Amino acid sequence: MMKKTIGFLALSVVLATTSCKQGSVSDKITDEDMKTVEADKNLAGKLPKVKFDKEFHDFGTIAEGVVVETEFIVTNVGESDLLIFEAKGSCGCTVPEPPKDPIKPGESAPIKVAFDSKGKPGNQEKTVTLTTNTEILHEMFRIKANVTPMAK
Repeated sequence: MMKKTIGFLALSVVLATTSCKQGSVSDKITDEDMKTVEADKNLAGKLPKVKFDKEFHDFGTIAEGVVVETEFIVTNVGESDLLIFEAKGSCGCTVPEPPKDPIKPGESAPIKVAFDSKGKPGNQEKTVTLTTNTEILHEMFRIKANVTPMAK
């Protein structure tokens, strides 16, 4: 997506700088400009792409104060290395641990997720958002738990 944008911007600059002069704009666009735009289009197909083994995990009913963990397996089904720049839970009670190394095309890696139910009675649903180098830039999965309150 970013490569497409750069190519489009480059072509826009060429058009903008030539449109105020006499002559046809199409006469001013060189073969090299068109090759750059085509190369940018081709790169978009070679981005990494994420596939999860699951996009949702239900811990079921747990007691308040318990920390539970699960693991999501992320597979790179794209054509270049997958980079996970950041993994963030929707609240501080949800802590993901993404892989630190790039995930090569065709390879998989675990993302561990811990949920701390302390102070979270009732039905809980949290998301984990990954910031990546995929075309959509953000990937997401969810966890859920029914937390029974502590006896007072």
